[in-house]
Amino acid sequence: MALNIVLFEPEIPNNTGNIGRLALASGSKLHLVKPFGFELSDSRLKRAGLDYWQHLDVVIYDSIAAFFSDNKEAQFAFFSSHGEQPHWDIKFEENLFLIFGKESAGLPKSIIENHKEHLYKIPLYSEHIRSLNLANAVAIVIYEGLRQLQ
Repeated sequence: MALNIVLFEPEIPNNTGNIGRLALASGSKLHLVKPFGFELSDSRLKRAGLDYWQHLDVVIYDSIAAFFSDNKEAQFAFFSSHGEQPHWDIKFEENLFLIFGKESAGLPKSIIENHKEHLYKIPLYSEHIRSLNLANAVAIVIYEGLRQLQ
């Protein structure tokens, strides 16, 4: 039941470390797209990923363009607070790429505009928040995917 977690330009090492641990726990592959807001040697990344990081299946790309070039045939689901479809409407399938934007700004506007038919959101039930923490959002989506695939 392999899924792909993709982080476009992650900024916070603790989030990326926690998402790495989640990727390993869920049998998912982690894709990290530069530039990062931290160094991969950052102690906060390692601490959040604990001693699991060396077991993680991770692919690093130099840019968003490189990511799309290397994954031309892939199926994608993009996540944004600007999405109109809830995440549980995704038709999860093996090797689906689940794409999340950076913590401060989300996905680039060009990605949102060019992929509206595959743009999803996690419903929020309070007007007092704009979004969820990235690691929490990824966990919600991954486990919904695993639930559907079982």
